[in-house]
Amino acid sequence: MAVDLLLGLQWGDEGKGKIVDVLTQNYDIIARFQGGPNAGHTLEFDGIKHVLHTIPSGIFHENAVNLVGNGVVIDPVIFKKELDNLKKFDLDIKSKLLISRKAHLILPTHRLLDAASEASKGKAKIGSTLKGIGPTYMDKTGRNGIRVGDTELSNWKEKYRALANKHEAMIDFYAAKIEYDLKELETEFFAAVEVLKELTFIDSEEYLHQAQKSGKSILAEGAQGSLLDIDFGTYPYVTSSNTTAAGACTGLGVAPGKIKEVFGIFKAYATRVGSGPFPTELFDNYGETMGRVGNEFGATTGRPRRCGWLDLVALRYAVQVNGVTQLMMMKGDVLSGFDKLKICTAYEYKGKKISHLPYNIEAENVKPIYSEMKGWREDLTKMNSVEQFPTELNDYIEFLEKELEVPIKIVSVGPDRTQTIHR
Repeated sequence: MAVDLLLGLQWGDEGKGKIVDVLTQNYDIIARFQGGPNAGHTLEFDGIKHVLHTIPSGIFHENAVNLVGNGVVIDPVIFKKELDNLKKFDLDIKSKLLISRKAHLILPTHRLLDAASEASKGKAKIGSTLKGIGPTYMDKTGRNGIRVGDTELSNWKEKYRALANKHEAMIDFYAAKIEYDLKELETEFFAAVEVLKELTFIDSEEYLHQAQKSGKSILAEGAQGSLLDIDFGTYPYVTSSNTTAAGACTGLGVAPGKIKEVFGIFKAYATRVGSGPFPTELFDNYGETMGRVGNEFGATTGRPRRCGWLDLVALRYAVQVNGVTQLMMMKGDVLSGFDKLKICTAYEYKGKKISHLPYNIEAENVKPIYSEMKGWREDLTKMNSVEQFPTELNDYIEFLEKELEVPIKIVSVGPDRTQTIHR
């Protein structure tokens, strides 16, 4: 049985959580393959808004098993808070939520390292969410990390102490001095680890292998967005994991040949949180309206998102790198009322017109080249079929499909799971 893959094609915040929630009814297993609690997957249904950070977005469906894969980094404290928020829904967490033993743990000192490092960078800071994710992945690649499976060993606290001591020495090295009470942080951390240990730990690559053999359908869920990939994103303003399709293979132990459909999620415009280049960013009324109408604030951090026109150069790049087979356009409703819409179709790069994403897209190197289209006035939020779409919206969608050479199969016209139109 093949594995389908769903991921974001921009700088994150595309609406992946909602689409996973919509698609879950078609799958037996939802598997998160990378990232940490800097993710904020927002789901809205039955008048309730849910924000998940680590737990896969299929958790509210009775038919699906949810798996946190080996490529994910887990903060037990944040994970416990997520579990606490789910208690009122009477979910069978023990059987519905599985954790890979090979997933790495975020320690309190990882968060402190993150804060000290970012504070020391001054104006050169990268916009870290300060969740300790970067330092945790550094320990993973440095072969120093502590994994979920280690908590089942008798000497795991000794391993913890050795690593925490190393981290404290590193914190003292940074120029920016931060105040902290590690004893207090550790009390909360160890209590949360005990809660985590009540869940079901598995050898996830074997579990998924057997699931495929038995014909189970699997949807791999990514976090963040393709332009934040550690290799293919706008480095160094990126996250610390592979957010692209290749990350599903390493983050779950799934063979490349087993991946079938690649669902690519993008907004009808573009947003970015934190620092980093953003060629189509707007500082006018159009950008202000996108942010206000789209409620563009980070689901995890609450930080306002920078807004701009859709960048097809960057989007085309993400489609290519991921091998996207189907596109899903989110927040089409936010653009209702705009008299005109601009779409970046190429860059002027060092005096030349190019249509691919170059090595460096900082403002001094790149100037967006736009195509302009007529906007639409209609309120999309009450529409429930493609036949109701205004002509201008259909023109916008068809223009994107022609440019990207991939069909747009879903258009989202609001945050609720019912506001999802299939084409």
